[in-house]
Amino acid sequence: MRTIWKGALTFGLVNVPVKVYSATEDHDVPLHQVHDKDGGRIRYKRVCEVCGETVAYAEIDRAYQDETQTVVLTKEDLDALPAERSREIDVVEFVPSDQVDPLTFDKAYYLEPDSASSKAYVLLRKTLEATDRTAIVRFTLRQKTRLAALRVRGDVLVLQTLLWADEVREAAFPALEEEVAISKKELELSAALVDGFSGDFDPAQFVDEYQAELRTLIDAKIEAGESFEPAEAFGPAQEQGGEVIDLMEALRASVERSREQRAKNAG
Repeated sequence: MRTIWKGALTFGLVNVPVKVYSATEDHDVPLHQVHDKDGGRIRYKRVCEVCGETVAYAEIDRAYQDETQTVVLTKEDLDALPAERSREIDVVEFVPSDQVDPLTFDKAYYLEPDSASSKAYVLLRKTLEATDRTAIVRFTLRQKTRLAALRVRGDVLVLQTLLWADEVREAAFPALEEEVAISKKELELSAALVDGFSGDFDPAQFVDEYQAELRTLIDAKIEAGESFEPAEAFGPAQEQGGEVIDLMEALRASVERSREQRAKNAG
């Protein structure tokens, strides 16, 4: 992994030097756009409206425009901001872990100790574990002030950036405002269905089916060449099931199928 940022976790007078790494990566098959007529690559150019020239990234600045003027901000201007110069991840508060809504989670980063001794790092990790607390921190990365949750994953401290409060939409759906009657039998059948699907979550058991099928498609097209037909790779398209009308009957059938499947797996 490549270090993307270096700084220090600070709370009170405690300073924990750390290196920051991206904790996730994209596994999608890389695709690009082509012209359907001749397969030519489609490329996008950065063209200046004034001189008409194609502009390199290194020659591009940022700008703010209002009704009367445009203010150009150079890279040097932006780097001079005090927040951008800061190399500290400041702990704002320690909160009960269940108070951090997973809906606000964004990008995840691993933190590695960046000093000869990892004692302060391990102390903070063990303290978070013992108190079942999550540290809410604030720092600046790539010209943005970030709010993040500092939590523990195994033996590593993980920094999970958070969406700001005004970036999370309110869910207001008219259908949920109506009173809905749920019978005791429906709850029992639903609970039985949940029990039939219960287990311990292991992410390694799941794969991205779309990406796997996309790779199969690419391999099949390479092998077949011009004679390729999609049905050769996957067979004819399967019809989708219709809308379920009778909820009770659907629950009963689902519970029965779940029981049969568990019995089959046990045998």
